[in-house]
Amino acid sequence: MRHVGWIAGTAATVLAAAGAITYAVADGDDSGTRTPAADSADAGFARDMAVHHQQAVEMSYIVRDRTKDVEVRRLAYDIAQTQANQRGMLLGWLDLWELPKVTPDPPMTWMGMGDMASGKDGSLMPGMATNTEMKRLGTLDGKQAEVFYLQLMTDHHKGGVHMAEGCVAKCAVGVEKRLAQGMVDAQQSEIALMADMLKARGAKARD
Repeated sequence: MRHVGWIAGTAATVLAAAGAITYAVADGDDSGTRTPAADSADAGFARDMAVHHQQAVEMSYIVRDRTKDVEVRRLAYDIAQTQANQRGMLLGWLDLWELPKVTPDPPMTWMGMGDMASGKDGSLMPGMATNTEMKRLGTLDGKQAEVFYLQLMTDHHKGGVHMAEGCVAKCAVGVEKRLAQGMVDAQQSEIALMADMLKARGAKARD
């Protein structure tokens, strides 16, 4: 029943993130009210992770229509809801800061990795699936869809953890740093869970 405890933990992470701004104000942390620069790590992470999260949401809804497996459908729903909520927070901060949601700079520029984001076949940032992979996911059913989703999402989470760790190290806004750390913790737990789920299906994560 390991997945039950994990889901409860993830739900707690989402609730904590949703209350981060309220807590910061009550605790006297005014970092959430300071406006970062458009080229700051805070703004860059908010923009890039919003895009990264959107693909995870799309991927999760695709697989929910391709399998009847309760465990995979539960995981996909949880990821979709969690990342959609976090995406709303990130875009909300950009609105609050009156900063653009898109820039001419390549993704990951705020991490000094703009040259790594080729955008080849829709894979804009590390871990993101290509357009071809997303289309393939939509053609699979049952166990094949489950395995491919778990492999894609494992890669996606590894890229997301790397980005979130970058914000923890570089962002200046306290509530955003805490949200990023929550992403690291939750997604690392999900990676471990997905490794178990892949093993149960006679598969493993991609190299």
